[in-house]
Amino acid sequence: MDDTNPLSCFTLNRTQRLYGFGICFIVGFFISILSTMALATGMISVFAVFFTFGNIISLLSTTFLIGPGKQIKTMFAPVRMVASIVFLAMLVVTLIVAFTLQNAILCLILCIVQFLALFWYSASYIPYGRAAIKKVVGGCIDV
Repeated sequence: MDDTNPLSCFTLNRTQRLYGFGICFIVGFFISILSTMALATGMISVFAVFFTFGNIISLLSTTFLIGPGKQIKTMFAPVRMVASIVFLAMLVVTLIVAFTLQNAILCLILCIVQFLALFWYSASYIPYGRAAIKKVVGGCIDV
């Protein structure tokens, strides 16, 4: 590893990248799930902060797979632009609502939209991921 390169920490081998991705994703997901305990106790702003923080960590997990520069570029590629904008907007709006309005129902709805946007964004990295989701959801709706 070249210590003079400021990005030398991003020169990981494939196994290290997969471990980094998995650990980061699981930690982010775990933080988001634990945030529901704060919601159960009525601490809306704590819930929103931890849920949002968990989703950000989950999003950052993909930087282990593709690198930080490419992550930013691909976030705003046409195939992911809407999901990225919705996700980033929901991060901000969720925190604003949690700290100003303190409305638990609205905050919960925004967190669900935030999660769905992250899920849709993440599915775009899996070959045919979005198509599979559409098929499953379409099959559930066509009753």
